[in-house]
Amino acid sequence: MFYTSEQERRNDAVYAEHKRAVAAGEKRVLRTTSTGELHSYPGEEIGFTPGRGQAQVSTWWGMAIICTFMGLMFLGSLVMLIVTLLQGHGEWGALFPILLGAFGFLYAFALSRDEYRASQLRKRRGSPKPGTSGRVDINLLELGQKHRDEQP
Repeated sequence: MFYTSEQERRNDAVYAEHKRAVAAGEKRVLRTTSTGELHSYPGEEIGFTPGRGQAQVSTWWGMAIICTFMGLMFLGSLVMLIVTLLQGHGEWGALFPILLGAFGFLYAFALSRDEYRASQLRKRRGSPKPGTSGRVDINLLELGQKHRDEQP
């Protein structure tokens, strides 16, 4: 990725501000935005990070759709179990999808709720949307360090 000196100066300024805020005891997260610039987010402005062990969804409403499907899986499996029990067969194999659906519903609901709250806070505060990659190489950001495009 090609960086201009101006963008690197902005990134250095954001990084310096981030270090000051963390040193002052604030809980901050240094992330790249959807435009590729650095931004220091307060902890409550970060919802969930797609692709980091969680679902490959980047919006709260996308996670709400997953939540809906997991809830339907839970209800369908529960109905299956109840019907088989009423018929006297006792199909206990439906317990696994019941538990999976319940856990998936609760997990997706919590992620969706957190992302919705974070997106509303970002909108209210005018913060940019975080990018899909949550990784920032802190070693490249140390202040006073020569950048790759600068000559010694």
